[in-house]
Amino acid sequence: MTLKQLHYAVTVAETGSFTEAAKRLYIAQPSLTTAIRELEKEYQIALFNRSKKGVQLTPEGNEFLGYARQLLDQAALMEARYTGMTEGKLRFHISSQHYSFVVEAFVELLKKYGSGKYEFHMRETQTYDIINDVAHLRSEIGILYLNKFNETVIRKALRDNQLSFTPLFRVHPHVFISIHSPLAHKDILTLEDLRPYPRLSYEQGSHNSFYYSEEILSTVECDKELVVCDRATLFNLLIGMNGYTICSGIINDELNGPNIIAKPLDVDDYMEIGYVLPQAMRPSQITADYIEILKAVI
Repeated sequence: MTLKQLHYAVTVAETGSFTEAAKRLYIAQPSLTTAIRELEKEYQIALFNRSKKGVQLTPEGNEFLGYARQLLDQAALMEARYTGMTEGKLRFHISSQHYSFVVEAFVELLKKYGSGKYEFHMRETQTYDIINDVAHLRSEIGILYLNKFNETVIRKALRDNQLSFTPLFRVHPHVFISIHSPLAHKDILTLEDLRPYPRLSYEQGSHNSFYYSEEILSTVECDKELVVCDRATLFNLLIGMNGYTICSGIINDELNGPNIIAKPLDVDDYMEIGYVLPQAMRPSQITADYIEILKAVI
C-alpha cells in the first residue's frame, strides 16, 4: 500500500467516478482502476460498488477511507513541518453538541492551521450522530455530555462502538434566557420559575430518546415545547418568545452576542462534558492540538 493509492481512493470517493477522478489526478483511467484493484486485493475488501451510474463506497470502503484520510492528513502535516510545502488540503472533522466553547476552540485551530489549503468541518449535530460519526471515522473527535441520568446508556453506546470518553470539566446546570426575560432579575432559577415559559430543545431525529437529549431534565413535564435544529434559531426563540433551555451555562459573548445570559438552576444534577475518540487509534496531531486548544479555551 502506498500513500498515492490512498490518495487515488479518496479522490474516487469524492468524485463518485473513476473517469472524473482520473481527470483530476491527471492519470489514465486504466492505471487508476488497476491501483484501486491492487489495494482491494491486498486488503481483501471491496472499496466501491461499481455501476453504470458511477461508484459508491461500500460500508467497509467507508471505514477504510476514514483511516486513509487520517494517514493522508498526517503525511500533509509532515510535509508542511519539514519542507514548508503540502499537497492538497488539510482536513479535520469534528462532531459536537451545541456548545459555543467548541466553536471558539475550532476558530483558534483554524488560526493555527489556516495559512494553507484546508477543509475543516464543524458539525453541530444530534447525539446519536456524534457517536456514529466518530465510530465510522467521519469525524476525528466528538464532544458530548454525561450525567447521572444518561451515563449508563451513553457509555454502553460508546463501548459498543469501541469509543472512549475523556472528561473535560463538570458544571452545575444553568438556564439560558434572554437578557430581557422576566426571569433575568433572579440570581437563581427553579423549575417552578420556568414552568410558564416555553422550553427549547434540540431535535434528536429518529433517535429522540430522553437518554440522547442534549438538555438535562428532559423528562420533566412541560406544557410548552419548542424543538429546533440549530443554535441560531434557539437563541432567536429565547429572545422572541421569552423561552429557556437548560444547559452548561458556558457562553461566548463575542460569538453569540450579549442578549443571552446564563442563570444557575436550583437542581441536584450536573453535566460532565468531554470528548469522544476511537479507542484503537492514536489521535492525529491536529486532533491533539484541538484538544489542547479546547482545554485552554475552557
